[in-house]
Amino acid sequence: MTYRISDVPTVVTGRSPIRWGVIGLLVTLLSSLDSATSAAEPVPTYRWEPVTLKAPFAARDGAGALVYKKRMWLLGGWNPGDKVHFPLICNNEVWSSQDGLDWKLDKPNTFLDRKFDTSSDWEGRHTAGYVVFRDKMWIIGGDVNQGHYQHDVWNSTDGRTWVHVNKGRDMPWGPRALHYTFVLNGKIWILGGQTMPAFSKTPDNKERFYRDCWNTTDGVRWTRVRPREPAWTPRGMIGGNVVFKNRVWVLGGGTYDTPTTKTRKFYDDVWSSADGVRWKRHVEHAAWEPRQYHDVAVYDGRMWVMEGYTKGVGNRKDVWHSDNGVDWHEVPKTPWKPRHAASVFVFKNALWMVMGNNMEPDVW
Repeated sequence: MTYRISDVPTVVTGRSPIRWGVIGLLVTLLSSLDSATSAAEPVPTYRWEPVTLKAPFAARDGAGALVYKKRMWLLGGWNPGDKVHFPLICNNEVWSSQDGLDWKLDKPNTFLDRKFDTSSDWEGRHTAGYVVFRDKMWIIGGDVNQGHYQHDVWNSTDGRTWVHVNKGRDMPWGPRALHYTFVLNGKIWILGGQTMPAFSKTPDNKERFYRDCWNTTDGVRWTRVRPREPAWTPRGMIGGNVVFKNRVWVLGGGTYDTPTTKTRKFYDDVWSSADGVRWKRHVEHAAWEPRQYHDVAVYDGRMWVMEGYTKGVGNRKDVWHSDNGVDWHEVPKTPWKPRHAASVFVFKNALWMVMGNNMEPDVW
């Protein structure tokens, strides 16, 4: 399947053409080229191509990215420098698009001041858990930017109205942020994460780096799953998720600094599991550099690791893919700016990169 930019404002997808309807909106598709693959060169070739220029939403990072009902959905996000759209650091807007060109504001930001009713709508947040499960969009937990941990679970069928699934019930997985969230074996899972004492004002403010998993079928009743040795070291800070060949994959990640542990950790190892208990390490050091706040996805029968943040380097722009977790191949000449905590979609036979910590409202 080839996605390309032609001389006229149309992107050919092999289905119906995507029309360039918004001047200035920047959207770029990562697409597989229709080049013949020989036995001597089995690795597919990919390239990024721009589609349009400026998105109608404000720049942000850590926004949720879901594909649901034939639309891409963008949930919340973080931008403390924009007090108009993010008066409380994060917001709870919901945007959606069916072509990456025209975006609809399905739910305006209601997270405006400290009088906000946390039982009627979800607080603004970023780098939370986001999945589609049982024909609904789900938000699992959140961050600590409001001085407390967001222990809530929400779901929606339209992006406008959200149901507080665990209303009146505490989550058993304790104070936690930066967790990895995915769907496996008919359940929602969270994995890893940590506490963030520098941000929290709650009484239970101890430093914890988690090395456990929890799963649920309803968002209310959760079961703890303890990985057996050998397994990954405590971590989080992985955006998106990879469930590939009926296994969940942990690709790199890291830990955020705390008042006690002042040095962040960055990983480049690759692990997978079919049940959250028994884990296999496929490689101790992948071809890509250790990173955190990166995004991962499954596209074109391959696992993808994109952008992120590395000590001494800062934001990244490299893109890697693998069909086995061991052999990794880099997509050359990434045209977009370095970033971390982007929003990545697999949609209409293409991989989409939407803004991030470059803090420009671009959609690639």
